[in-house]
Amino acid sequence: MIRYGGQDARTTDSITVRVPHPLYSRLEERAQQTQRSVEEELVEALAEAVLRADAPLPVEAEALIDSLDARSDDALWQLARASRLSPAAAAHLEELNLKRRREGLTGDEQQIAEALVHQFERAVLVRAEAMARLKERGEDIAALLERAMPLPYGREGRRLADGG
Repeated sequence: MIRYGGQDARTTDSITVRVPHPLYSRLEERAQQTQRSVEEELVEALAEAVLRADAPLPVEAEALIDSLDARSDDALWQLARASRLSPAAAAHLEELNLKRRREGLTGDEQQIAEALVHQFERAVLVRAEAMARLKERGEDIAALLERAMPLPYGREGRRLADGG
């Protein structure tokens, strides 16, 4: 059953969406791994994105964003290039995500997963905001945009901190 905001989503509206092949392939892979339909994976991913977008920024994040205005262009370039989850942390997060899907996590593992997701989200925020400041200052950030930041969701695509 698909759920959105704690509500049963059996009452639905229909929409036809053209999905780029690489994205569809990823959704198809996730659906196979979770033994769900591609439609269920797509609805869940969309619901998570909407809920995340609606959530207010924590005070710490607001302060971090505000502090970027005083940084030099060189400092912003450094932040935009270096802000990411370490490969070891990303691998650990993916392992925890797979374990959560297979058998569930212990309380300690869930706390570690939440901390790693928090680190990732902070890195994404810093990177995006540094890039925005550089763009506002007239810098060409095309090279940064080509370097996609891998998600901490692993192949299954779900945030560990949400437990879903």
